[in-house]
Amino acid sequence: MGEASLTISAVAVSPGKRHHKRRLSREETVATKKKAGAEEAAATQTKAGTGIHAAVQPSKELGVIVGNDALPRSEVISKVWGYIKSKNLQNPENKREILADADLQKVFGRDKCTMFEMNKYISQHLTKV
Repeated sequence: MGEASLTISAVAVSPGKRHHKRRLSREETVATKKKAGAEEAAATQTKAGTGIHAAVQPSKELGVIVGNDALPRSEVISKVWGYIKSKNLQNPENKREILADADLQKVFGRDKCTMFEMNKYISQHLTKV
């Protein structure tokens, strides 16, 4: 009988311990998610306007294509690509090559370039604000 009561008491205690541990881990998980969300929001607030998100001023030549307002570099590149696609300036045989029109020739300094070279030429027309 001594063994049976010992076994019963061990079984009775053990589920309670597991349940308690599981509940703590859920609470910790929720607390961790809330903390991570707060840290992420704070990081987003500090990133705006700095690093790659910092506004740059396009030159007059580049301003013809993207506008003269200061904007982040990523927006400048997006607008240049929008211009290229709207004017159908990609080489149909090699889409990585851009065939510059008169406005893009002022920016690139040549009549064609690859999409990888394009970033180098655009950088020369951007100044930090």
